[in-house]
Amino acid sequence: MDIVISNAAIITGDGETFWPRGQVAISSDRIAAIVEGHDEDLNARGTLRIDAKGAIVFPGIINGHAHGCAHGPAMPSGSPAFPQADIDYFRNRHLLAGTTTLVNVCGLALPEEIDGGSGASHPLQVYVTSAHTPSAIAAADAVDGAGLSGRHREMNLDRAIALGAIALGEGGGGQTLGGGAQDYAFLPRAILRDTGVSVAPRDAKSLKDALLGRALDRADRPPDSTFVALCKKLDLLRHSTVDAVADIIKNTVMKSVVPARRGLAELAQASSRTGLPAILHTAAPSAKTVIDLARSLPTSRLIAAHCNHPSCTPEQAVATARSLRELGVTIDVSTLDCIVTHWRNTAENLDALIGEGLVDTLSTDFAGGHWDGILEAVHRMIVKGHLSAPQAIALATGNVARLFPAFHDRGLLSVGKRADITIADRHNLSRVRHVIIGGKRIIQDGANVATSSSLIH
Repeated sequence: MDIVISNAAIITGDGETFWPRGQVAISSDRIAAIVEGHDEDLNARGTLRIDAKGAIVFPGIINGHAHGCAHGPAMPSGSPAFPQADIDYFRNRHLLAGTTTLVNVCGLALPEEIDGGSGASHPLQVYVTSAHTPSAIAAADAVDGAGLSGRHREMNLDRAIALGAIALGEGGGGQTLGGGAQDYAFLPRAILRDTGVSVAPRDAKSLKDALLGRALDRADRPPDSTFVALCKKLDLLRHSTVDAVADIIKNTVMKSVVPARRGLAELAQASSRTGLPAILHTAAPSAKTVIDLARSLPTSRLIAAHCNHPSCTPEQAVATARSLRELGVTIDVSTLDCIVTHWRNTAENLDALIGEGLVDTLSTDFAGGHWDGILEAVHRMIVKGHLSAPQAIALATGNVARLFPAFHDRGLLSVGKRADITIADRHNLSRVRHVIIGGKRIIQDGANVATSSSLIH
C-alpha cells in the first residue's frame, strides 16, 4: 500500500456512514481498503503511514458550482479572463479548504483553456461546463462580452462536450439576470461613469430593487417615492435627474435579461437531448422560468443553482425549492459570503432550506471572490444541529458525484474509487490538515507540498 491512514473517524460520503475509528488504504490513485476499527497488519503494509488521531477522514470535497478557477472568458457575461495571479489564488483557497474537484461554471470558457494553454496544471482537479448557445452569447454581449473571441462565439454545446465540457451551464448569472454581479460591479461602474457618484454594492442593490423589483418585473413602471428618496440620500441628483438615474439602472440591468432567460431554455432542452445536467441560475428573476422548464421538459436533468439566492425572501426560496423538488430538480445551495464573511449576504435563506429538508448539494458560487468555504458551511450545519456530519458532508461529496457522469469514480470512500481524500479536525471540519488527490498527498499539515517530490508518490 502506498498510504495507510489510521486512527481517524471515517465519514464515507453516503450521507449515513460514520465510524468512530477506521482506516483507509491507498494503492496508486485508488482506495484499496477501508476498514472499521484497526488492522495492524494493514497499517504495517503502508509505505507512508498517516496517524490521523483526532481527525475525521472523508471524501475530497467536490464543488459543483464555482467561478474564477479557469482561464478563458469569465462569468456568463463573457468578461475578460481573470489574471493568472487571481486564478492561482482562487484555486489555492479551494484546495486549502479541502476541495479536490471543482466545476468552473462560467460557461463560455473552453476545456483547452482551463490551464491557459501553459501545460502547467494545478493539483486541484478543475473541469468546465458549456453554455455556448446563441442566446447566452447575446446575453453576454448585452452586458460585456469583451472576453469572447471568434472561437468562443462559433462554439456550440455539442462541440464543447466533445472537447471535454462535463455539463451544461451556468445558464444565466448575476451579470445577465440582475444578480449580485450587477450590484457589486456593473451598476456601481455605470452610476459612477454617468453621475460621478460612487455607490456601494448594498446601495446599488437597493436602487435596483426599488426601481425594478426583486424579480425585475417592474421595469415598465415609473420611479416611486422610495427610489426618489434613495437617489437623494446617495446624492445622485447633484448632477443628474431621477429619470436619468432610472435609465442608467434599466439600461445596465435589463438588456441582457430576455436573452438570458432564453438561454435557460436552450440549456434545458440540450440537457433533455444529451442527458447531461444543466446548471441554471435560480433567483427571483429566473425562478418561474426554471419551474416552467422543469415542468415542460421532464427528461431534462436540471440543477437549480444557489436556491438560497439573496434576491428571494426565505419564504420565496422555500416555495421555489419545494416546487422544483416536486418536479425532480436538484436543489443546490451556495455558501456565497453568508457563513462568516457577511459582505453582502446572510444565511437566512440557507437555514430555511436546510430546515425544510430541501437541499441536495452544497457549493460556493463566487460572491465577487469573497465566497466562504464549503466546510465552513458544513461545520455551521453540524454545530447548529441542522444536519448530522455524514448528512452535511454528503452534500458536497457523494450527492454531487451522482449528478455528474464524469465523477462516477469519486465522492465516496469505497474500494476502487479515486483516492481523493480530505482529513480535518474532528471538532471543526473546516480546519483541514491533509488533502490527498489521486493518491498523492497535496496538503500536509495545512501546507501545500505538491511540489515536494519526496511527498508525491
